[in-house]
Amino acid sequence: MAGRPKPDWAPAADITALRYRAAQLAAIRAFFAQRHVVEVETPILAAAGVTDIHIDGLREAESGRWLQSSPEYAMKRLLAAGLGDCYQITRAFRAGEQGRWHNPEFTLLEWYRLGFDAEALMAEVAELVAEVLGVLPIATQTYAESFAKAGLPDPLTTSHADMCAAARQHDQAQPLPAGLEYDGLLDWLFSRVVVPCLPARCFITRFPAGQAVLARLSPDDPRTAERFELFCHGVEIANGFHELTDPDQLRERFRRDQSRRAESARPVPDIDERLLAAMASGLPACAGVALGIDRLIALGLDADGIEAAMAFSWDRA
Repeated sequence: MAGRPKPDWAPAADITALRYRAAQLAAIRAFFAQRHVVEVETPILAAAGVTDIHIDGLREAESGRWLQSSPEYAMKRLLAAGLGDCYQITRAFRAGEQGRWHNPEFTLLEWYRLGFDAEALMAEVAELVAEVLGVLPIATQTYAESFAKAGLPDPLTTSHADMCAAARQHDQAQPLPAGLEYDGLLDWLFSRVVVPCLPARCFITRFPAGQAVLARLSPDDPRTAERFELFCHGVEIANGFHELTDPDQLRERFRRDQSRRAESARPVPDIDERLLAAMASGLPACAGVALGIDRLIALGLDADGIEAAMAFSWDRA
């Protein structure tokens, strides 16, 4: 009977959707084979976690190892060893991320291109997304431009107090959390005010330096980073960097993340010394991107959440 609830043992996605997913994964692999990008596999469990203040990892109790939130660190070690252009389709894990477009365990596509900058990689991301979702114009806005188009102050020059005042004009549905640092305040405004104003497909570029993560800073404006994100119909699909290759700068970012995590009484993973050693040996100039496969497939299915693209979502696993 139509509309009848699925039994608990049944997959979340329809069988036709799972066949569609398999076909799209095959097409993605063909996309990279045509470009001579090598498929790799790296560990899901590793000694180091991620220090990123915006991500909480999952730790396996018996071994003390971390389920990886991204294969980034291991793939950069392969780049430093001389492998060259590579990609990976893997399971990734993040604690506390469950909802319409989030699952604590998800599938991530990540790839790295030697000699690419952010613009070159954005063009390739656009080609891959068109393979799954069809061709549609993609707008490009800087982070600051996206704030202006949403009627918000300049995120690069506005004071914390003035940005808080702007945020309070948009906190009726969900109160503005107390004690947000400036970057946290920008994140709150970006997700709740800016994203709903974006075109159907839109690259956001030049994120504030405080949100650089592992991207290099822009040489022409060090207030911004060479980082981009792609949004499709209001859903973040991809997050990419013109990669930072200086291990000393990265160590400082990791230490800053650790301090912020400690101040907020959150778990503080150790710094990945193997990654820093690999970078010190010579990480080649490159750009890399992580793309959410479940989200991409769900949009290709015209679904309103990733459960429609997953065999077994969190509550059925």
